[in-house]
Amino acid sequence: MPIGRLDHVNLRTTDVPRLVDFYERVLGLKKGKRPDFGFGGAWMYSGEDAVVHIVETGATADYRGDQQLEHFALRATGLEDFLAHLRSLNIAYKCGVLPGDGFGHTQVNIFDADGNHIHIDFPPQENADIAEFKGT
Repeated sequence: MPIGRLDHVNLRTTDVPRLVDFYERVLGLKKGKRPDFGFGGAWMYSGEDAVVHIVETGATADYRGDQQLEHFALRATGLEDFLAHLRSLNIAYKCGVLPGDGFGHTQVNIFDADGNHIHIDFPPQENADIAEFKGT
């Protein structure tokens, strides 16, 4: 059984509307159809694919100290425009370029409204000023 690509990431939050707003404004995802699970949440779509599933938790998110997920990554194109978009929203970012033959793509590292680390990967042929932007 060969594994294909990552299907989606599931995020828990106490504030679904805040995360929906972030993923719409910052990453251009769209809130879409979601099964009625009997609890709050939202599915965020890129085209026809629900790539971020948001699940509403109680008054405080029940995070464990031993959780190991450090980040999730999305692929995109349009590096220069994306960085300008982040600056216009005052979203801090830090970029890096993967070293080595066959890699070389640019990673743009940001944090969502709940502090989840995301990096967005852009093809190596895209160029832009990738100096860190600290926001205010």
